[in-house]
Amino acid sequence: MSVFPQLSMKSEVQEHLCNVYTRKEMVSALDKDEVFEALLSCLSHPPLFTCLRASTHLHPLQEIQHRLEQHLEQQKRAPAVYTHPQLPDVLLLPVHGPRHVDLLASEVIVGAQCGNAVLRGAHVFKPGILCTPKYMKVGDMVSVFSDVEGKCTRGAKEFKGKKVFLGNGISEVDRSELFCSDGPVKGVAIRMTEPLYQSPSFDGVLTDEVFLQNLPSVVVGHVLGPRPGERILDMCAAPGGKTTHIASLMGNQGTVVALDKIRSKMEKIIQNAKMLKMDCIKAYCCNSIHAVSSGPAQEYSAEF
Repeated sequence: MSVFPQLSMKSEVQEHLCNVYTRKEMVSALDKDEVFEALLSCLSHPPLFTCLRASTHLHPLQEIQHRLEQHLEQQKRAPAVYTHPQLPDVLLLPVHGPRHVDLLASEVIVGAQCGNAVLRGAHVFKPGILCTPKYMKVGDMVSVFSDVEGKCTRGAKEFKGKKVFLGNGISEVDRSELFCSDGPVKGVAIRMTEPLYQSPSFDGVLTDEVFLQNLPSVVVGHVLGPRPGERILDMCAAPGGKTTHIASLMGNQGTVVALDKIRSKMEKIIQNAKMLKMDCIKAYCCNSIHAVSSGPAQEYSAEF
């Protein structure tokens, strides 16, 4: 069932992908156009499973799996938790959807990045909200939509542009708290009660034992195959998912040098490393294209 608009691509990009993914050896007797249309549909929807990377440098996978199952049962959310058949540090939770959810009269618009997180089980956090009803207050039930083209103005009271429905939730803030605050806003704004796709939220869940990460990103670490004691350079490391995975595969033994040219992003790497109890990661605020130079040495700030 397709509930989201098909991906729109430049003609040359679409032609290239179509040629790559509809080769004779891949599609056999199937219709090439059908295969490519199915691929585009899959890319515009959430994956069938939520992927969690387990901190196997701290605990055996089975122990982490058991604790996660216990936590979900305590929260009255008990989806099955599977191990991956090939990756020894991955746990998979089925995603259920799209479900039937009735639209409500009040609409909240969020940015595309926030919308992607909601589809993966997250609640709506304050910085992600672009538009709310004029008189929205705590306790209001609202339908949440994603601004897929980035055309909604922050602080708007209504939006007529292209949007995608994500589900319903209950407001935990007044509108004034979102758009009239002097400083940066933080925390949950809309708690999703009827998401279009049902997947547990992992905010604050076993923070040093599981890390929410897309499966292809986890595969990268295993393809690299780092070993304890090695010294590895990650040249564009933020927010640190692959960096911390490399450190985990090394058993937190050796050195992973993580670079990012934006300080706030570099600080996120440090935050994730501390959360996952890793001390072999050395994070530097540095433009990686200047990491190796034949010119005079340059000083870069670093955090350990």
